[in-house]
Amino acid sequence: QVQLVESGGGLVQAGGTLRLSCVVSGRIFRPDAMAWYRQAPGKQRDLVAGISSAGSTNYADSVKGRFTISTDNASNTMYLQMNSLKPEDTAAYYCTVRYGSTWSWGQGTQVTVSS
Repeated sequence: QVQLVESGGGLVQAGGTLRLSCVVSGRIFRPDAMAWYRQAPGKQRDLVAGISSAGSTNYADSVKGRFTISTDNASNTMYLQMNSLKPEDTAAYYCTVRYGSTWSWGQGTQVTVSS
């Protein structure tokens, strides 16, 4: 059973930086796809950034040039580097991985950006 644990969220001022981490356990760290989503109160959960097994990445337009998704196979960890944070980035952030047709999710970590 795949387990994901996020960390790194917190309160930061606009323009600040955070790095989210997602440690994956329970299976060999070779997912078919990995991604970060976020969900603000009262809104749907949206894709922030994704990375394929081949290393190709994609980003939501709202975070392009500010956020970077990456992985570290040695530590079974996926990262989301978030720079130039804006108040509209405030949300719960979730990591997810896909093995075959099955997606597994973490519990989420809160990011709050003050103006």
